[in-house]
Amino acid sequence: MSLTRRDLIQGAAAGLLLPLGARWSDAMAETAESTLGAIRAVTITATDLPAVEAAWTKFMEYRLVERGKLSAAIAKSWGAPALQGARYIILGPASEEPFYLRFVEQATPANYDPTKSWGWNGAEITVQNTPELYERLKDSPFTITRPPREVPTYPYLLAMGAIGPAGEKLNLTWIKERRPDLAVAKSFVGRCFMTVETVPDLPKALDFYRTTFGSKPSPIRKLPTVELAVVPLNDGCKIEVDQFKGENGQPRARVGQGLPPGVAMVTFECSAFDKLQDKYLSTPIENVIEPFKGRRVAVMHGPAGALMELVEV
Repeated sequence: MSLTRRDLIQGAAAGLLLPLGARWSDAMAETAESTLGAIRAVTITATDLPAVEAAWTKFMEYRLVERGKLSAAIAKSWGAPALQGARYIILGPASEEPFYLRFVEQATPANYDPTKSWGWNGAEITVQNTPELYERLKDSPFTITRPPREVPTYPYLLAMGAIGPAGEKLNLTWIKERRPDLAVAKSFVGRCFMTVETVPDLPKALDFYRTTFGSKPSPIRKLPTVELAVVPLNDGCKIEVDQFKGENGQPRARVGQGLPPGVAMVTFECSAFDKLQDKYLSTPIENVIEPFKGRRVAVMHGPAGALMELVEV
């Protein structure tokens, strides 16, 4: 069986997080030192919220957590004042784990192409049985981009690719062995354990995570088609950072004073919330939507301008 670019990337990402022979205790100690914590939400723009809700609840068995309209405070916090009053839905896995997909109604530019811009460009979600999910998605609003395949050199990972009804790029991975560095699914489709971002300067991006959060990124892996590294988080999560290939990359342009199209923002726990005050787009607010209602949240720019929402822990 020939390997695709994504097969190589997934194998590399898994290996970079915990090289063969490394101790679990060493890996856990490294993530414990970082102030950037687990992934708790991914925010995605969408043009048809009812279609998104119907697809995710029927085929992925996600549950509707809430729906509503964005307040002025939230829109300002996100640096997207034009979205005041915009409709949103929040979905979560059937397991009720603390992870949420937040879909916000916003038009998508006609010329939008995520492969030509920097920023968040995908989410990897745990599942309990990839072949079964593959059969289910064959006749669904989800477009399969890659059938289930074992990740090279990591037989405990069986992954497939899909594009969701809002154009969201998904990697759906069955983690067949319970491992402390990976978030094994607790429902048919579980939570996001890895987000993928593309940057114009990989070493600079990794230095951002080191200096801002005290994270310890993996060494850079140079593959035939991509250079990448992994930033380990806690609770089985990680960030994959890919070097943009080509000469015509650009920052993900916002729609008016709204969000960047596609995968617009990722929400993380943060244990050094007050120390980052000078980096926030606006004054922190008390969160009134998931995740973690009642906690303070704020948004900052990450590498290449990617939006990072931080939740105080």
